[in-house]
Amino acid sequence: MLAVYAAGANPDDPVAAARVDERPDPAAREGWTVVTVRAAALNHHDLWSLRGVGLPADRLPMILGTDAAGVTDDGREVVVHAVIGGPDAPTGQAVAPDEPRSLLSERYPGTLAERVAVPTTNLVDKPAELTWEQAACLPTAYLTAYRALFRSGRATPGQRVLVQGAGGGLATAAVILGAAAGLEVVVTGRDAARRERALALGAAQAVEPGARVDRVDVVLESVGAATWSHSMRSVRPGGTVVVVGATSGDPARMEISRLFFQEVTVVGATMGTRDELAALARFCARRGVQPLIDSSYALPEARAALTRLAGGAQLGKVVVVP
Repeated sequence: MLAVYAAGANPDDPVAAARVDERPDPAAREGWTVVTVRAAALNHHDLWSLRGVGLPADRLPMILGTDAAGVTDDGREVVVHAVIGGPDAPTGQAVAPDEPRSLLSERYPGTLAERVAVPTTNLVDKPAELTWEQAACLPTAYLTAYRALFRSGRATPGQRVLVQGAGGGLATAAVILGAAAGLEVVVTGRDAARRERALALGAAQAVEPGARVDRVDVVLESVGAATWSHSMRSVRPGGTVVVVGATSGDPARMEISRLFFQEVTVVGATMGTRDELAALARFCARRGVQPLIDSSYALPEARAALTRLAGGAQLGKVVVVP
């Protein structure tokens, strides 16, 4: 089968380490299901893998990709949950009970291929209301945003939420999901076009980084050092900062005095459970939520898709279609 895989590691030019070529078909095994991939979405995790982060040389070559939607051999249309092992593994997942949590493409071949094998318990029904490309966007960025907003952040309709960094896949997902759930979403962004796009997607306000905003109930912090102080100034006393990433690195100052004096809760969030993915899929279907697609590429053009992601100019998800 045709697949996109990491043949090595290149910290400076990750796309140079990617190959598109034939790889063995996934082998059948008890408790696992082979899915014919109809669409797979890219994530920055793929670029980090190509840089060698979290993917040691003894696991190479490794098929990339964590997100996919496709069809099982018996005709079931599914979305793939990418998390394998760990304390939140679904009951009956066909891995060792003590296996640490990993994502597809870390220990097991990923989704950027014509077919992928996953634990059968990791499959959820694809909503008929979503296209293959839209459904493939759910398992990482949209699932993390869903968990961060509604489980970790405990946001409820009418509350104010600040999302740091307009335009990225996670931030875009948070805007779309938050608006659909009745949240008042404020988003920051350096690029005026991305701020305008966030408003078009349902954000109530879009401002430049560091701009003063009325206090919010929840902050989704994905940038780190560059925005941490703004996040701490913007959250109301007793509010919550949900950390979902740190693309600019760890902050030099944690602002501990503000944290304890105003009783701010800081909590981390990443990915989500299989049941949360199923709930997210139902939410999208019922509320008419459609994940934003930046661009789609055929599988043989996957290196161009990775280049698009690495360039950082995308608005929405970059998708590969076998």
